Amino acid sequence: MKAPILYRISSVVLLLFAAGHTFGFRQNNPEWGADAVLGLMRSVRFDAQGFTRTYWDFFSAFGLFFSVFLLFAAVLAWQLGRLPAETLGRVRSIAWALAICFVAVTALSWRYAFTIPIVFSTLVTVCLTAAAWFSAKTS
Repeated sequence: MKAPILYRISSVVLLLFAAGHTFGFRQNNPEWGADAVLGLMRSVRFDAQGFTRTYWDFFSAFGLFFSVFLLFAAVLAWQLGRLPAETLGRVRSIAWALAICFVAVTALSWRYAFTIPIVFSTLVTVCLTAAAWFSAKTS
């Protein structure tokens, strides 16, 4: 398989991952028994460097930060897939940095998350690693 196709696949999976994460990370299933914790996260207000915030605000911000990162990674993967083989060979450090980043995301997903993010991060990692490998071969 060629690197551009793998980058395009990565980009689409990353877009789906971003959408799922954005719409799902603040959901609560009553079976989890987390209502009291979430209620406290939303209700306890405190001063954080001149701003009144809650832990729910922090939780939401970091979740949305990750969604933005996933969107950026999707755009970057798409752009890498558009590059000619010679140029792609010259920016292989960017390709490998993105792949290694998703190795870390996958490890964190395995440690702290559940099936859906594990599957998405693993697919992205495999595609990005293979794309970086193939792009290095073409230079």
